[in-house]
Amino acid sequence: MASATEGGRGLPAGGYTSCCHGSLTTMLSRLKKLLDPAGATAVDPTAARRKLELATAALLVEVMRSDGVAETERAAVEAAVGRRFGLAADEAQSLVAEAEAEVRDAVGYYPFTSLINRHFSADDKERIVELLWRVAYVDATLSAHEQHVIRKVADLLHLSHASYVGAKLRAKDAAGNK
Repeated sequence: MASATEGGRGLPAGGYTSCCHGSLTTMLSRLKKLLDPAGATAVDPTAARRKLELATAALLVEVMRSDGVAETERAAVEAAVGRRFGLAADEAQSLVAEAEAEVRDAVGYYPFTSLINRHFSADDKERIVELLWRVAYVDATLSAHEQHVIRKVADLLHLSHASYVGAKLRAKDAAGNK
């Protein structure tokens, strides 16, 4: 008597592939979409750029907030994002205001630094740390809180110690703090 199963294993006569291949492919496709939602849909380049601008601005805002918000530091943050991303003054102000709201709701620096790590080069990250130092130096007082925030961010950006120090010295020279 011919069995409808192959080898008594409960598989159809065509074997595993004929019975389950479509289901397996569908399951793997769904799993891939779940694990990589960015790859599952087309990414809007403008939205992606805005997220990177916002992440950078948020880190600058963190330094600004670390020792109290001085208007000179706010102006420095707005100028920095304006120069870095080619924004008009009103666009830079809007970005900084949005970044302040993001920082208030954030539980740490990781959401911002992880995005930057995925999309920026080591040189770009070093320039961001230099901007952090420039904001810290703009009021002519470097607080321990500012230093801590910048060191923490530099570590999360996987910046080498030499790059960290180089960024600090360039910012210090630019500020005239010898």
